Amino acid sequence: MNPNLALLQAYPFERLRQLFASVTPNPAYAPISLGIGEPRHAAPLLVKQAYCDAIMGPQGALSVYPATGGDLSLRTAIAQWLKRRYGLEVDVATQVLPINGSREALFAFAQTIVNAAPGSQGLEAPWIVCPNPFYQIYEGAALLSGAKPYFVPSDPGRNFAQDWDSVPAAVWQNTQLLFVCSPGNPAGAVMPLEEWKKLFDLSDQYGFVIASDECYSEIYFRDEPPLGGLEAAAKLGRADFKNLISFTSLSKRSNVPGMRSGFCAGDAALIKQFLLYRTYHGSAMSPVIQAASAAAWADEAHVVDNRAQYRDKFARVTPMLAQVMDVALPDAGFYLWAKVKGSEVEFARDLYANYNVTVLPGSYLAREAQGHNPGAHRIRMALVAETAECVEAAQRIVQFVQSRKT
Repeated sequence: MNPNLALLQAYPFERLRQLFASVTPNPAYAPISLGIGEPRHAAPLLVKQAYCDAIMGPQGALSVYPATGGDLSLRTAIAQWLKRRYGLEVDVATQVLPINGSREALFAFAQTIVNAAPGSQGLEAPWIVCPNPFYQIYEGAALLSGAKPYFVPSDPGRNFAQDWDSVPAAVWQNTQLLFVCSPGNPAGAVMPLEEWKKLFDLSDQYGFVIASDECYSEIYFRDEPPLGGLEAAAKLGRADFKNLISFTSLSKRSNVPGMRSGFCAGDAALIKQFLLYRTYHGSAMSPVIQAASAAAWADEAHVVDNRAQYRDKFARVTPMLAQVMDVALPDAGFYLWAKVKGSEVEFARDLYANYNVTVLPGSYLAREAQGHNPGAHRIRMALVAETAECVEAAQRIVQFVQSRKT
């Protein structure tokens, strides 16, 4: 048995289940969950139609083994989207790879990159550097690859930017992989160009690879879309995307989390090695999913509509909650990252008990590092339900907070 499995902590939603296990919520209220970031807007009809056409068509999409590298039609649709969205020119044969959602790919990428063999970097296990709070896959990927996670705190005073300057040189020297999440989870902060330049300079100096998680890139609240990692590299003259791979997904963009579809793109040498790993890992995308994915990447109308729904929702909910707690509109994403008085765990439990609304304690998304858990006294609220349900949840939260003051 892999001994590193013992290092894994309970997933946040399992911890939430345990927290609520002995609680009976107030039956006067219908349950509303803001706990899990699972998109609940309608999936686009054109994606469903492409899915059905692939199954029923004369080519027999269910009758063939898929290629791990994906069909040319899908890779072309992805490359065309990268051109429209970021102004990028990528080689569909060497710089693009379909993935079964960003979650599995981020995990698998760490297994591809990390060399934890004894003596590979001295006597110590290598580091994987990641933000704190963070998407929990980063930690699991680090531990099961034989590396150690190094958590970089976010700074609320700088729009929750990571404090990269706090990372000691000795850590960077032993780092093999850096996870970046922009727009971030949970705070929704977008990393500016100067921060990217800092990370590229560090990567050049120390030789580590950057994995940029960009699954929230298409849900934003201002006119200018979020800067992407590959876009930043191109702006800084790094046209070969050296030591950089960006990961994105259709789950949030197109409301199809059940499809498990996305792509990664970037450094051709890294894509080549990742494809080799995936050939043996057995992670080829179904031809049916590939056809539906190509249709999704080719269409922007449903994405614009989806973004408008989130903008309306956040415009209604954020001011309501701001009356009673420290919370603000994020740069992007579908979470509100709110500060609460007292214990965030008690807040979540009592809110569930009294008003049947589920939120996630911020500490469940972070680790104590440098003597501090940056998720303490915070909750994450996923505004993924329909607008009326999110407004109702906000009204209950306002009542709950006001009742705690009396």
